[in-house]
Amino acid sequence: MKQDIKTGASFRFLHLNLSIKMKVFINKRIPQIGIDLLKENNLQIIDLENDDPSHEEWLENCKKADIILNVGKNKYDKDFFENCPNVKAISLFSVGFDQVDIAEATKRKIPVGNTPDVLSKATSDVAFLLMQMVSRKANYNIDKVKSGSWKDFDALEQLGQELYGKTLGILGLGRIGFEMAEKCKAAFGMDIIYHNRSHNEQAENELDAKYVSFEELVQSSDVISIHANYTTEQADMFNRSVFDKMKSNLIFINTARGGFHNEKDLYEALRSGKIWGAGLDVTNPEPMNHENPLLQLPNICILPHIGSATIEARNGMSKIAAENIIAFSQNQPMPHCVNPEIYQ
Repeated sequence: MKQDIKTGASFRFLHLNLSIKMKVFINKRIPQIGIDLLKENNLQIIDLENDDPSHEEWLENCKKADIILNVGKNKYDKDFFENCPNVKAISLFSVGFDQVDIAEATKRKIPVGNTPDVLSKATSDVAFLLMQMVSRKANYNIDKVKSGSWKDFDALEQLGQELYGKTLGILGLGRIGFEMAEKCKAAFGMDIIYHNRSHNEQAENELDAKYVSFEELVQSSDVISIHANYTTEQADMFNRSVFDKMKSNLIFINTARGGFHNEKDLYEALRSGKIWGAGLDVTNPEPMNHENPLLQLPNICILPHIGSATIEARNGMSKIAAENIIAFSQNQPMPHCVNPEIYQ
């Protein structure tokens, strides 16, 4: 057993043979900084024949690997682990880890790493952007310009709503949620309410945020922004019965996971005018079909999951994902591990 100096926790390492180069499979392109770090630390990268391998190609490469650096939505469940017994660790190029059966990985003593913190600002920027685009009907008005239907001034046309002094409700006031709340408080003086697994004392002290029940969040918010970690138990959490309880001026923002909202129920709430509008950076499934009826609505803005898509954030994610792998390959705990109990 080795003791971690910072936490005092004890870790049981896997006693890897450090003289053998461990094989790493990266299933899609990532910024070069991560690749360089892996090579500098005696790790062998399995060559990727194309940038978007088929499921069969992906699985065959996984079978050859000791460690997987995963980009995207590949599923790591019991069947996967049984088919790929050589896999010893997984490093995710994301904060979310819902694509991994964590209980199964933990049972097999397979650490799963993620990339928190580094994309909090970038992702909250997109939530903040979507909120403003929806509040001012940006998509609708952009389409008017492009289609040639921009007409003379009309005092009752193209009217949005202001955000000053409104109530922002956040589901999941963690790192990204805090960044979003901080922006909204500073820019618009918005009141912050939130629903979380536990109280966020920093937000309560610095932003005067108020912890409320989910029911109150739904009924009292002018804007709802989702920033929680997704689990299958939360599938369709925002459905018809929930949308029916919202204010008619409600702006619904989801930059977390598409599974949080029921798409058909959201469509009906938007089409009927039950809520003001919605901004999505996530859908279910992804990519969204270009003929999806949501895309025909004037009161929605949909982005192709670009929350972390900045040069700075993606470089940071690449670096952290590589550092998780390097630590594991050196018989050290991953610095960002979602199942740290495997080390105890």
